[in-house]
Amino acid sequence: MSASIARATVKAVSRRKILPTRAALTLTPSAVNKIKVLLQDKPQYIGLKVGVRTRGCNGLTYTLDYTKQKDNSDEEVLQDGVRVFIEKKAQLTLLGTEMDFVETKLSSEFVFNNPNIKGTCGCGESFNI
Repeated sequence: MSASIARATVKAVSRRKILPTRAALTLTPSAVNKIKVLLQDKPQYIGLKVGVRTRGCNGLTYTLDYTKQKDNSDEEVLQDGVRVFIEKKAQLTLLGTEMDFVETKLSSEFVFNNPNIKGTCGCGESFNI
């Protein structure tokens, strides 16, 4: 039998103020508006699903897909009437991230402003944590 390193005690605490948790992903108003536009003619879908895939020159890249249902392991973000689901594999990489939609003369795209990223490739499509 091995000796225990430390002892732990559990104590019930009543009337303790619970602090709100930070959302895994926050959406800017332009991202909310764009998602609403994308989903307005597609009643069979309930929202967008964000995931990560191993791809690109720096390791990971985001994926965005329409989704018809919430999987058991998905994290749901509900903001301003828009539902975004985060795949299990992407949950830790997206903590504290802001999802924005940016439109310029040459492109329109969702941009993930992620404070956890340690490096990106030159084109900005792949990243590492």
